[in-house]
Amino acid sequence: MHAYRIAEAAQLLGVSDDTVRRWVDSGALPTTGAAPAEIPGAALADWARQRAEAAPDPTDRLSSARNRFVGLVTRVVADGVMAQVDVQAGPHRVVSLMSAEAVRELGLEPGSLAVAVVKATTVIVETPRS
Repeated sequence: MHAYRIAEAAQLLGVSDDTVRRWVDSGALPTTGAAPAEIPGAALADWARQRAEAAPDPTDRLSSARNRFVGLVTRVVADGVMAQVDVQAGPHRVVSLMSAEAVRELGLEPGSLAVAVVKATTVIVETPRS
């Protein structure tokens, strides 16, 4: 069973160590009973899943794509025919390569609200070495 120390859990959840300690002290987040305190991996994953909130999707459409990242355009690099568009969606940076024409038609520029939709046939999952 995987378990994470307070600092590791805080980093994974994107909050401070003190916030995780408050959750543990209030009984909202369980520990393994080890010293120093460790949070069971399954409990941490459940906590993260329950509290994950994406920004509201500004589009009004149905889609088969489930990986939708609402965020702000942070960079647009257009060079001739092609362009690179960076979208910051919470802690995630999503990079898209598209035509410069599409960038112009969508009016993409830093600060624009955008939804990055990812539909991939391959997703690679990696784990740290034990």
